[in-house]
Amino acid sequence: MKILLTGHKGYIGAVAGPILRAAGHEVVGLDTDLFAGCDFGTLAAIPEIRKDLRDLTRADLDGFDAVVHLAALSNDPVGDLNPQLTYDINHLASVRMARLAKEAGVSRFVFSSSCSTYGAAGDDFLDETSSLNPVTPYGESKVLVERDIALLADDDFSPTYMRNATAYGVSPRLRLDIVLNDFVAAAHTTGRVYIKSDGTPWRPIVHIRDIVAAVVAALEAPREAVHNQTLNVGRNDENFRVRELANIVAEIVPGCRVEYAPGGGPDLRCYRVSFDKIARVLPAFRPVWTARKGAQELYDAYRSEGLTSEDLQRGRYVRISEIRRLQNAGQLDKSLHWSRKGAESPVVA
Repeated sequence: MKILLTGHKGYIGAVAGPILRAAGHEVVGLDTDLFAGCDFGTLAAIPEIRKDLRDLTRADLDGFDAVVHLAALSNDPVGDLNPQLTYDINHLASVRMARLAKEAGVSRFVFSSSCSTYGAAGDDFLDETSSLNPVTPYGESKVLVERDIALLADDDFSPTYMRNATAYGVSPRLRLDIVLNDFVAAAHTTGRVYIKSDGTPWRPIVHIRDIVAAVVAALEAPREAVHNQTLNVGRNDENFRVRELANIVAEIVPGCRVEYAPGGGPDLRCYRVSFDKIARVLPAFRPVWTARKGAQELYDAYRSEGLTSEDLQRGRYVRISEIRRLQNAGQLDKSLHWSRKGAESPVVA
């Protein structure tokens, strides 16, 4: 299968490209490479189209059998930088690309959605039929994409929506603005995990390699099994309260302590998710990672690569920090397009 992998130089995409190729697929990447130089290890080279998602043409989609769509403004702080940009890129550009893919004869479209679509939901287990209650522009943009691409589904165009739990794990394009990665990094470099809420909100978490394994399973599943289907991606026993994740990290990282911000209240983002459907629909998908195994992987990688507190302060692995740095340097404009200066010679973080 010839696959266009959007966001192939992002956090998940940098891991997804090699795994998809190892599974026997031909992969071409699409990325504007906002985070050039923010590497944590070696990024695998694959054929690519360096282009902003908003600038795609029909011709860019010609010849592909499938699209795996990971590209997006990737979390809540980035979404809050300019909420309209989140809708323009994550929602409108994604739906436009799906239309172009359909026109170009692409038959499979796997969309990387998020369990953040459930938003403020409480303690009950949520499945794919549960009400959606996103509390951020990022979460809302995912809801809108699912809604609008579903209208494009027909006998020739088969989309699948993968609502990933909160990702974690080592990647050549590391992120430290997601909970487990952040906790382990803080524990390793400062000896402290600092929780700004009361630690009670629920978070389902999933390793990025398990996310990619779910994508591979969806691409290779019979069409009728995944056509226009929404699948929560994760495993039931990997739902944790935030404080439980902190305690796991404290057990992995020697000398680490857990502290809570004075007066820290509950985080509105609270969701506990059921993953029964994906186990039933995609029997080939067998997630193997756990929070404890992932925390150990992260700790080992941080030590091996020499991650320091200075790295955390510079923000090279925090998406909003890097975007602001590029804008302050005149390399990105307000719409997050590369300026001429940025396009010619990106500054290495």
